[in-house]
Amino acid sequence: MLLHVKGIDFGYDKSHLLYKDFSLTLKKGEIKAIVGASGSGKTTLFELILGNIKPLKGTIKVAKLSQVFQDPYSSFHPSYSVINQIKDVAPVDEIQRYLQSMNLEKFLLNKLPHELSGGQLQRASMIRAMLMKPEILLLDEPTSALDNIIQLDVMKMLVSHLDEMGMLLITHDNDLASWCADEVIYIKGYL
Repeated sequence: MLLHVKGIDFGYDKSHLLYKDFSLTLKKGEIKAIVGASGSGKTTLFELILGNIKPLKGTIKVAKLSQVFQDPYSSFHPSYSVINQIKDVAPVDEIQRYLQSMNLEKFLLNKLPHELSGGQLQRASMIRAMLMKPEILLLDEPTSALDNIIQLDVMKMLVSHLDEMGMLLITHDNDLASWCADEVIYIKGYL
């Protein structure tokens, strides 16, 4: 088991809980999708899994993970080249394989983050996350900055790596969740 969330309660206000006795497991080779409206607590769940906030009750056990954020510009420092920021966290010996599958030219990685389009930078963010060799990949709206054709290619590439890890996907896109996930979990928000 790569992720075991057991019986957690959480709310920013204890009288209005986002999660009450919530449990979730993730195994290698699985994709689980978390779907819900804005403000329902999807990103809060990732913050709990990352350990950035603590549940009021319950336990979370998690294997080595990496995350792809919805806004790639917030995950790269603006004044360092993209390739140097990748090298800071992961070896780049397999980078060509990922560049090819993400349809991204290598020369773009020598640029500063603001010199890439949102879609290009998001794909670079995914490459960085994959090169870190996580057991769990947390994906927070990873394809929202991509056009429809690139979205499908990127998701196919991610799915092709399920033999290496499990993935937890936050999305508003029911079609995407239904297409790729082994289980879709609907988050309703405050209880």
